[in-house]
Amino acid sequence: MSEPADGHRYTASGLGRALAVIDLLAERSPEMVGVSTVARDLSLPKAVAHRILKELTANQFVTFDEGTRRYRLGPGALAAGLAALRAIDVQATTNRHMRRLVEITGETATLSMRQGWVRVYTDQVLSPHEIRMSVTLGSRHSLVAGSSSKAILAALPDAEVSEYLTTHELVSMTPATITSVEQLWDDLRVVRREGYAVSRGERQAGAASVAAAIRLASGEVYGSLSLCGPQDRFSSRLLVEYGDLVADAARQVSAELGYQPAPEPADAEPAKRRAPRRQVARASADQADSSSAEVVASQK
Repeated sequence: MSEPADGHRYTASGLGRALAVIDLLAERSPEMVGVSTVARDLSLPKAVAHRILKELTANQFVTFDEGTRRYRLGPGALAAGLAALRAIDVQATTNRHMRRLVEITGETATLSMRQGWVRVYTDQVLSPHEIRMSVTLGSRHSLVAGSSSKAILAALPDAEVSEYLTTHELVSMTPATITSVEQLWDDLRVVRREGYAVSRGERQAGAASVAAAIRLASGEVYGSLSLCGPQDRFSSRLLVEYGDLVADAARQVSAELGYQPAPEPADAEPAKRRAPRRQVARASADQADSSSAEVVASQK
C-alpha cells in the first residue's frame, strides 16, 4: 500500500492504481486533468499513468479531449455512479449510526425525511430506558418547531428559507415554540455555525432533542438525524455532547451517501477555536427548545 503526500492511497496492483486514477478524476471534476498531473499527484511513473488512462478511455470510463490533451470522467463512470446511488439504502445506512448513538447515550434516535415543506419520521431506534421518547413513524411536521425540523431548514439555502417563512405561518405549539421570524433566523444561524440544532420543549413540552441534517450525493438535503429524550435528562452539558455526536454521525451518513462538502476557505476559523463559543451558546440554551417525539413509559 502506498500513500503519496496528497493522501491518495492505492495498491501496487493495476486495479488499485486504476481506482486511484478514477478517484483523482472524480475529485477534480469538472476540471480536466493531464497525464503529468495524474502521475505527480499519485506518485506514479508517467508511462504507467498514461497506460491506465488509455485503458479507461477505451472502456468509456474516461473521456479524452484531443484539443487540450486532458482527461475527465466519461459515460461509463456516470453509469456506475448512478447504479451505486440506486443501490444505496438511506434508511439502512442511517440505522447503523442510530443504533450506535443509542448505545452511547441511552436516548432515542430518529430519522426524518424532508418532503417539500414538511418532514416525515421514517425510522427510530428506541431508548432502553422505561421513560423514553417515541415518535409516530409517518407523521408529518412543519420545518420550524423542534430540532429535527430546524436542522433541515438551516441546511437549506437562504432563498428557500425565506420562501418558506413568507408562505408559512409560525404557529405556536408550546410556550417555547419560536414564533418570531427574526428570532428563528438568529437560531438558524447558530445551527449553521454549530452544525446541529437544539430543542427544549419547543414542539412538545417536556421533551428535548438535538439534530443534524443529512445530505445526498447531489448536496440536496435528505432530512435529519436526531437524539431525543425527556427534557430533565438533557442538561446543557449533554446538549453540547449529544449535539457533537449527532453532527458527526450525520456527516458520516452523508459521506456514505456520496456527499462531498466543499472545502473550507483557507482563512476559516479552526474548529478548536470555535469550541468555547459553542459551550457558551449551548449554556444559554436552557431557555429554548424541545424534541419532536412522544414521551412514553414502558410497562413491565
